[in-house]
Amino acid sequence: MYKIYKVAQREYNETVKTKTFILGVLMTPLIIGGIIYFSSKTARSTPSARPPKVIVVTDQTGELADDIRERFQAYNAEHPDRQILPARIQAGGDDPETIATEKEGLRRGEMDAYVVLEPEILDGRGSIQFYSRDTKASDLDYIGRVENLLNQAVINKRCQREKLDAELIGRLRQRVGFRQIMLGAEVNQERQQKQSETITRMMLPFFFMYLMFLGIMGMGQQLLTSVIEEKNSRVIEVLLSAVTPFELMAGKILGLAAIGVTMMTIWCAAAYGAARWQGMNIPLEPNLLFYFVIYYVLGFLFFSSLLVGIGSVCNTIKEAQSLMMPVTMLLIIPLLAWYNLARNPEGTLAVVLSFIPPTMPLVMILRICASEHTPFVQILISLFLLATCVLLTTWAAAKVFRTGILMYGKRPGLREILRWLRQS
Repeated sequence: MYKIYKVAQREYNETVKTKTFILGVLMTPLIIGGIIYFSSKTARSTPSARPPKVIVVTDQTGELADDIRERFQAYNAEHPDRQILPARIQAGGDDPETIATEKEGLRRGEMDAYVVLEPEILDGRGSIQFYSRDTKASDLDYIGRVENLLNQAVINKRCQREKLDAELIGRLRQRVGFRQIMLGAEVNQERQQKQSETITRMMLPFFFMYLMFLGIMGMGQQLLTSVIEEKNSRVIEVLLSAVTPFELMAGKILGLAAIGVTMMTIWCAAAYGAARWQGMNIPLEPNLLFYFVIYYVLGFLFFSSLLVGIGSVCNTIKEAQSLMMPVTMLLIIPLLAWYNLARNPEGTLAVVLSFIPPTMPLVMILRICASEHTPFVQILISLFLLATCVLLTTWAAAKVFRTGILMYGKRPGLREILRWLRQS
């Protein structure tokens, strides 16, 4: 046990004391904070000016031309830097030759868009046909604006036909303000919750799950690289003269697990500090942090045992990456389904994935974050299954590591690896 501790200590100190590790740990929160800061600034910034968009409108109903013209004039007066100019608004115009002529003008670049309002549009059966050339991302804003203005004109005319007041209907349909107020444990203790805080709380389960994914894959990749580099440089032979293969493997895994816990502690502290700096109140319960550490350590031990076995039978990083792909795909499954899992943490899919070893740590921490009603029995069963899988994979990885770490040249096949396990 002492030798395992010394190997883990050596692995931890050699990694943590390097400038690249310190820079990477510190730069990641700064980069994420910078992205959040500039994203919020961009969201609040006003759109920049763009050249006016020229459109031609054919109103086949013959009743909307004046209303459409007034609405575009009002819009252009409010947005002088992002105008939409209707060059022509034709009433009628259901002649196929007229439509073909306008389309040809669009192809020649005489306008940016050609719009046709079908005659049945006031009865609810027609549609707005919007013709344009290649659409770019910068065009989506004005296309949506044109659609809204034309829809307003159509709805207004429908109200006039039914002798209804469009402005009155608009006031009646006005949305009611919504405020979420958080009640504290004390009497008269309440606090209005910001929308940004609500979104942050909703994203908290994904944050913990993604943080665990980064820790497992990041440290697992480093473990895999370390094993292959020491194997190719023959340093592994010197180390095995002082410790057994199991002691070396266990020390490496525990050392990198400690590095992962250190790294994620710093990242969690930075994220929590940034949230508090922005005035967000995100309570982190001690049991949540406890479960996160337990599931991370067990999940890392499980996957690192697989990766150290892969690294011991490979001679190059390229070979290891091809074998590592299936392991990575198993971890990506919960990331793809995180929203449905967080929305229904007690559903069948979430419960099933909670008891499958590859997805167990990620899904369980997501469920615990998303719901306060995760059965404690399920947590105990998942921890027992995960610990059992860790013992089995560690045993198998130790047998493969003992033989494969000293083999060079051709990579052994699956049958040969199974033979090693049977013989041991």
